[in-house]
Amino acid sequence: MTASTIAYRASLLDSLGDPAEVGLEHSCRYFEDGLLVVENGRILAIGPANELLPTLAADIPVHHFKDALITPGFIDTHIHYPQTGILGAYGNQLLDWLENHTFPAEQAFASREHADQVADVFLGELLRNGTTTAMVFGTVHPESVDAFFNKAATLNLRMIAGKVLMDRNAPSTLTDTPEQGYQDSKALIERWHGKGRLHYAVTPRFAPACSHEQLARAGQLLSEYEGLYLQTHLAENTREIEWVKTLFPDQGGYLDVYDHHGLLGKRSVFAHGLHLCDDEWKRLAETRSAIAFCPTSNLFLGSGVFNLTRAEHEGVCVGMGTDVGAGTSFSMLQTLNEAYKVMQLQHQPLHPFKSFYLATLGGARALELDQQIGTLEPGSEADFVVLDYAATPLLAFRMQQAQSLEERLFVLMTLGDDRAVKATFVMGERAHSRT
Repeated sequence: MTASTIAYRASLLDSLGDPAEVGLEHSCRYFEDGLLVVENGRILAIGPANELLPTLAADIPVHHFKDALITPGFIDTHIHYPQTGILGAYGNQLLDWLENHTFPAEQAFASREHADQVADVFLGELLRNGTTTAMVFGTVHPESVDAFFNKAATLNLRMIAGKVLMDRNAPSTLTDTPEQGYQDSKALIERWHGKGRLHYAVTPRFAPACSHEQLARAGQLLSEYEGLYLQTHLAENTREIEWVKTLFPDQGGYLDVYDHHGLLGKRSVFAHGLHLCDDEWKRLAETRSAIAFCPTSNLFLGSGVFNLTRAEHEGVCVGMGTDVGAGTSFSMLQTLNEAYKVMQLQHQPLHPFKSFYLATLGGARALELDQQIGTLEPGSEADFVVLDYAATPLLAFRMQQAQSLEERLFVLMTLGDDRAVKATFVMGERAHSRT
């Protein structure tokens, strides 16, 4: 242990596996009075406080968070930072919402000054809500990605982002060409991918906004650079699906459009996946592609409900996505609240252990980052959040009635929001404190 060693005392919880695979009783690790020891930005030890405290040198500080729970930092597998300013925009389903709200807002990101301002607000909101890693859409403008990555690098965040590729069916001010999209993306990859904790995602907006040539160039980028991600949208809206059929009549369906161009794989994350056919489920599983479950935006836009049970049955990896700005909150707690309701509509109750798995280790697995983040395992990066059981008078009162860990977690995810986040830590450094 060195001078940089710090210990944090509170209740501790992290996931060890997917409850659907290992069972609820083996899916998480919990210490009612635990100690988390951090050294040089990584977790050194985790265990009961009464066992670990005597092993610490006398000069190691111990920060005690009473009536609080420490979990790994939340992981958001699908979000649009340029849509921060239209969060809560009224009306419309997906395609009209894009036309009336999203595209007008994104045109402003040709300005680096505007992009810098929104990136600052966006990342501040993520940290205020306990989210330490996200997979993020920029706009078609390279300036939007430069602004985002520059701010994320300053904060030492593990973030994934990319420039939108879109060469048709959008305003001319928001379209590029296959060649321009390729060259702009290539420059951004070489500038940012692998720098510190940053990763680049090739980002075709969705199939209707991309020609065959554009998607082919996206596949070319994935083949030319090691470790890139792919993020896009899939089967969110029934009108959208019918549109894809008319635009790509030679392909076997929405997913096949992407598959045809080599865009499926273990670092490919497809948002939504609400209306998939049997073959699409199987192909996602075969290629180890992941889905971002975005319940808040799915309800807000009236798109449909995600079949998590089917994903489990098919072996498709799933992470949670807030999908701001169609999603109405940066809070992963509120997103889990909506996920529970979505599952209730399908008569499939969502257990709190599964919820917190999806928001942490499940998200890390969807992003192929579970060796770095998503747990409190020794050796992993010390990205974690402190959740306050008494953050509001109602939360404090309700917690007095809770009889089990499961109930406390469920109360957090139904009554909790950004006020429940007492502190957020990034690589062992406090990045947010609730005042």
